[in-house]
Amino acid sequence: MSGLATFRMLPGAVRLLLVNHLVGHIGFYLLIPFLADYLLDDLALSAAVVGVVLGVRNFSQQGLFLVGGSAADRLGARGVIMAGLAIRALGFALFAVGGSLPVVLAAAVLTGFAGAVFNPAVRAFIARDSGAHSAQAFALFNVFGNAGSAIGPVLGTLLIAAGFRISALVAAAIFAVLAVVQWLLLPARPVPAHEGGIGADFATVFTDRRFWAFTLALMPMFALMSQIYFLLTLQAQDSASPGHGPAAVAALFVLETVAVVALQVRVTTVLMRRPQRGPSMALGMAIMGAAFLLPPAAASLISFEGDHLAGTVVRVAPVVGAAVLLAIGVTAVQPFVNEAIGRFAGSRLTGTYFGAFYLASGVFTVITTSITGAVLDHTGGSLSWPPACLCAAAGMLSAIALLRLHQRNLLPAADDLAPSSSPVARRAGPKAGAAHAD
Repeated sequence: MSGLATFRMLPGAVRLLLVNHLVGHIGFYLLIPFLADYLLDDLALSAAVVGVVLGVRNFSQQGLFLVGGSAADRLGARGVIMAGLAIRALGFALFAVGGSLPVVLAAAVLTGFAGAVFNPAVRAFIARDSGAHSAQAFALFNVFGNAGSAIGPVLGTLLIAAGFRISALVAAAIFAVLAVVQWLLLPARPVPAHEGGIGADFATVFTDRRFWAFTLALMPMFALMSQIYFLLTLQAQDSASPGHGPAAVAALFVLETVAVVALQVRVTTVLMRRPQRGPSMALGMAIMGAAFLLPPAAASLISFEGDHLAGTVVRVAPVVGAAVLLAIGVTAVQPFVNEAIGRFAGSRLTGTYFGAFYLASGVFTVITTSITGAVLDHTGGSLSWPPACLCAAAGMLSAIALLRLHQRNLLPAADDLAPSSSPVARRAGPKAGAAHAD
């Protein structure tokens, strides 16, 4: 099934959120890649302070995912999505008007918190509304997000010539318009009844042993995905000849994005033919881990000297190949991970489950990246074997853990009860179960 056919098959609300995901990524990435230079050059902040600002933005998002997910379950995903988009618009607007550290910090907190608010809510809405087609929906979710993250920096490069503040205002306007569009077009869903307070919701999630076994097994997924911004980027720069580093990094990101956009729907369609998701996810994690072994292996075998372009292409090609292989692994695992979270959550705590998973994954990613950096400092550089083996081991251990969970029947199957509030389930008749609140 083609990507267009899959898109048309999904409910209208899900299609709207996919387009929202694309445009939101464009708005985000037309600004964020240029933020560090603005803080360093225009505001003359020190590198340490810039690191604090960027860290605060990331912590405000990753650290508060559980809050956003719980809000989606308690208040309704639609309203939380709109609120998050509006908060991000305000944060970007503050970047446009702020010229002092307190204002910049406030903008960083708001933009990060906005992501923590609407990201779990969007995933919860898609999981519930797409029902039995959630794997396909999350495959397109990955495609749209990657396309937006590729278009955004290109647009940002054009806008930044007019000044960072213009870029910030455009980004703010994009998110403000998205908030209005969701208000006008995104349908409301009844909020399910909750017995007890938020503490009871958290107790349900944090005592779900099957879910936490799954979460522990999949935490390396985001940690390995993030290495394209760290280890693989360093490897591309170290492999390139002097002056060719930026082009090498650009090629890394462009080809990784092309791989996801071109292959995601096809890979998901092929793997969906198997009713059990565990082996597919394990295959994806094994591929992601193996990808990191390619650059040091090639560096050990290839000795192509010279500072000309041909030398750079030969030396950088294995790093780009690793990025593409990493992307292929992601296409195999990520849609089924999001599908499984929705299955674990059922109908009432979807946002909270997504929030808990992303919070745990974010913490693990910070720890893993820190360890990788320490290994880099004490070994022979980015192209040495130790950091690559660390990442490869994380992927392989995740694959083994997933196969173990599959063998013990601890993973939800594709034919497990789909969220019955989805339009797909409602059209299926009485067997789909009674309609429930979103």
